[in-house]
Amino acid sequence: MVLMNFDNFVQNSTKTIIMSGRGKGKTSGTKSVSKSSKAGLQFPVGRIARYLKNGRYAERVGAGAPVYLAAVLEYLAAEVLELAGNAARDNKKTRIVPRHIQLAVRNDEELSKLLAGVTIAEGGVLPNIQSVLLPKKSAKAE
Repeated sequence: MVLMNFDNFVQNSTKTIIMSGRGKGKTSGTKSVSKSSKAGLQFPVGRIARYLKNGRYAERVGAGAPVYLAAVLEYLAAEVLELAGNAARDNKKTRIVPRHIQLAVRNDEELSKLLAGVTIAEGGVLPNIQSVLLPKKSAKAE
């Protein structure tokens, strides 16, 4: 009869299977991969899923819903940041401030429509002079 030393077995085995009762089980040697990295996103898919569940927007939340919502939010954030960065560069600044975000959003037709009811703190207003207030161009006499 051959007896195996348990400590030797643990040291020599590289993977230990943890059984949870369902599925294939999880190997302890592998690192966990976030849902965001699986989807190729920067926004937190798991956190958005938790917010959707805890917010009680619906009785059930599908698996693809938080991924889709995270992708949409990430796209909108990237769009606003790109336009705000351009506005900052136009003003010869290297830091984006709320004024640049305001200029970016209000100068873009679609974003302005989307954020029509939103007030951006410290954003200011768009420079606009009514055409009737401008001095009249008079033809010079010869």
